[in-house]
Formats: sequence, structure tokens, C-alpha cells
Amino acid sequence: MGKIIFLDVDGTLVDYENRIPDSAVQAIRQARKNGHKVYVCTGRSRAEMQKELWDIGLDGMIGGNGSYVEDNGHVVMHQLITLEQCTAIVDWLHERGLEFYLESNNGLFASERFETRGEPVIQEYQKRKGKPEAERATVRNSFVGIRFGEPLYRDDVNKISYILESYQDFLDTKEKFPYMQNGTWGGKDETALFGDLGVPGITKAHAIDELLNYLGADRGDTIAFGDAKVDIPMLEYCSYGVAMGNGGAEIKEMADYITGDVDCGGLYQAFEKLGLI
Repeated sequence: MGKIIFLDVDGTLVDYENRIPDSAVQAIRQARKNGHKVYVCTGRSRAEMQKELWDIGLDGMIGGNGSYVEDNGHVVMHQLITLEQCTAIVDWLHERGLEFYLESNNGLFASERFETRGEPVIQEYQKRKGKPEAERATVRNSFVGIRFGEPLYRDDVNKISYILESYQDFLDTKEKFPYMQNGTWGGKDETALFGDLGVPGITKAHAIDELLNYLGADRGDTIAFGDAKVDIPMLEYCSYGVAMGNGGAEIKEMADYITGDVDCGGLYQAFEKLGLI
């Protein structure tokens, strides 16, 4: 049997301007022709998976950092934040004056002032990734499937991301909702730009385990690719872990191999080295 490959999306399969390198497309298509399976394993919900990603040719996806698992159109697992939990979180974020968006397979649903408040935050995120045109980033061109003016009390939410005005916002939210999966992204610890809340016990590693059980596949045949701290559990879980050259220090330290940057053919380079193509 071929290998089962899990690819993070942002910073791994696509660059920080949401562009898919031609070499990555070529690598995935050739690997699948060679009998390997390829899944994305991402923090994105299904609504954020633009058509160009599916057009590459994928065997399925793990979304919402592990809350959703799909194999060739079949939903293997989908764990959602309950309507009661969503309502409590939305009310809390409103009370704190924190802007946010709800991540659902049906779309991204933004709070009232997220577009205005989010623009400088997204620009800072792009600057940290070394993008020369970061000042041109907007909420609408940075978030696929984002919608405004929609109901915010929902029962179809995978996870919720919110802008941190300070690190204390994350600490207080974590204390308020200890029964949720609490995390940050866009920076390490006090430098984080966003906090997020998800279904408790959900990680990318847990979702991969669910998929392997469904497929009747062996963990020893798995390879994971990522660039961020949230990807570390899946690299630890899989038999072999690859960190992108543009990745953070933490994931590079624990990876089995460090490949090139996402926009410098890093994915193709690693596929070639590992004999997948």
C-alpha cells in the first residue's frame, strides 16, 4: 500500500497570499498517480477550501483543526460547538469588545466590526511572514468564504477565532471556557494575534487517528507536513514529519526533516526526497 500524506494548507500547501505553487500541484498529482493518498489537514473549515484546492486532486480533508474528517466526499466525523456553547462565547466576546468570526462548513460568519478591526491585524500577520505587500491585505481577500451581517448564534460552528487586544484576553477566555479547546495563532504566546475556541479534545492528530481507523490503514504509512505550532501534534502522531522552511522554530526542532519554503518548491522537494514522486 502507498503512503498516506497529510498536508497543512496555509504556509504548507499555499503561501501566505493564498497562492498554490505549481510545483506543489505537480507533486500531489504525481504522488496520487504513484498510489499514495493525499489529504489536507488544516485549521480551515470546508467553506474556506476554494475550488482550486480541490482541483489539484485530493482524497479528502481534515478541517477545523480536527473537528471535521472527510474521505472522498464521505463525512467520517464532524464534531460541532453546540448552539448553547456558541451563544455563550458570542455573548462573552461581545461583552469584552473583541471582534471574531465563526468558522463553519457553511461559511465564515464575522462579527459586526471584524472587517474594520481585522484589517490591521491581518496586515501585521502578513508582515510577520515577510510578505512585501502586506499593507494591501484586507479581510475580504484574506479569508475565503467570509460573510457579514449573518446570525451569530449558530449550531453549525467548528471553531471560533477572535482578535486579541492583549494576551490577557486569551487567558481570561480560557478561564471562562475551560471546557473548550483553547488556543492562539498568528504568533507565539504574548505575541499571538488571535485566540480560538474549539471542540474539546480535538486535534489534528485525533482526527488522523479517526480517519486511519475508518480506512483500516496503518499509522506507520503516514507522513505529515506542517509549518506551525498547531501542526506539531500531527507530526508527532504520524510516522514521519516534515516542517516547511518557512515554519516556526518549534516545529522545525521536532520534525524529521526540514524542507524548503512553501513558495520555493518546498513541498515538491520533500516529496522527491521521500520517494513519493
